[in-house]
Amino acid sequence: MAYIFLDESGDLGFNFDKEKTSKYFIITFLFVTNKRVIEKIVSKTHGELKKKYKKRGGLLHSFREKPIVRQRLLKRLAGKDCLIMAIFLNKNKVYTKLQNEKDVLYNYVTNILLDRIFTKKMINIKEPIILIASRKETNKFLNENFKNYLRQFIKNNHKINLTIEIKTPYEEKSLQAVDFVSWAIFRKYQWGDESYYNLIKQKIAEENPLFT
Repeated sequence: MAYIFLDESGDLGFNFDKEKTSKYFIITFLFVTNKRVIEKIVSKTHGELKKKYKKRGGLLHSFREKPIVRQRLLKRLAGKDCLIMAIFLNKNKVYTKLQNEKDVLYNYVTNILLDRIFTKKMINIKEPIILIASRKETNKFLNENFKNYLRQFIKNNHKINLTIEIKTPYEEKSLQAVDFVSWAIFRKYQWGDESYYNLIKQKIAEENPLFT
């Protein structure tokens, strides 16, 4: 059994006059054969939080954690048997048509990542694979159309036993880990800060731009 955990950083807004619109959008995959290893990392890191920070329903979130918490989780992850793959978009270079069809853009980018993983056999494609995508309350792109799109792609291009699930980070602890990874990669491109990225750099199997 193999697991692929999916999360993203940045936003898919294209109004760059708005202060909070990001320049980059990142989709990140974290894949492992034993998700229990990742769950233990999340649990241990959360257990080290001070009591006043534990009132979050057992959740870690990269954006709001202190630097020491981010460092601990990423360092632990770097010591485990896992791989990371990411695609980053410089949103200024995204085709105008796709800017107006954000759900199509999201599916398209995810599809490219999956294709690269399966084509390069970066995981054992002869065993069942479960793709678990992180569902956020504000993310309207992860829905049945997303799952159907990817299933159709797999059916047409790869003979793989793939199950696709959409869960919250509360339901699936490992999604909290890929959130930190995606955030670290995003920091590199959006802000030029590689300090967190360098902690997991050795685990990044592939990291490519789209629409260069």
